[in-house]
Amino acid sequence: MHPMTLRQWALDGKIPFTWVGRERRFPSVDVENMKRGSDSSTSRPRLELLYVRVSGSSGQESSLEAQEAELRAASTGEIVKVVRDRGSGLKENRPGLNRVLAMVADGSVTVVRVTHEDRLARFGVSWLKRLFAVYGVTVEVLHPKKLGGRDELLEDFVSLVTTFAGRLYGMRSAENRKRLLAESGQCGTEGGAA
Repeated sequence: MHPMTLRQWALDGKIPFTWVGRERRFPSVDVENMKRGSDSSTSRPRLELLYVRVSGSSGQESSLEAQEAELRAASTGEIVKVVRDRGSGLKENRPGLNRVLAMVADGSVTVVRVTHEDRLARFGVSWLKRLFAVYGVTVEVLHPKKLGGRDELLEDFVSLVTTFAGRLYGMRSAENRKRLLAESGQCGTEGGAA
């Protein structure tokens, strides 16, 4: 296989890789699966699952719609299903992600497509890609990361800090609401007893 082919697959998000210094390293299992997939692509229909996700539990409908529209516009096969999910990319047990895993396992799709890799998961996407490859399913990322080494590590760190800060502020907000409700309830009973 020509190295340029591997580089293009990496840029297209079709094959996972890791950076070792300034060079990409590709798992041999994934290379073999991609080679088989490219040989049999004409006989196997392209059945796409579009996965869109937002972190918040409410609102952000426009973001879900924008992700879906972008994926639909770039589609080159039959769109079997659009899975919408709400929840942190760090959360492993998301209902939408569970539906994606079930459809990959039962052979309903041949391609899972996302706008950005972190829509699928904040960490561990390479593991998901390898799992999907076992079922003959590829993951396509519309806007793949073009980082490596230190830049990628820094981006991961910022993602972690952002996620945990959001959770912390959410917990504080919930605690403050409970405190305010408790105080308003106490004031009402004390005022009524006087």
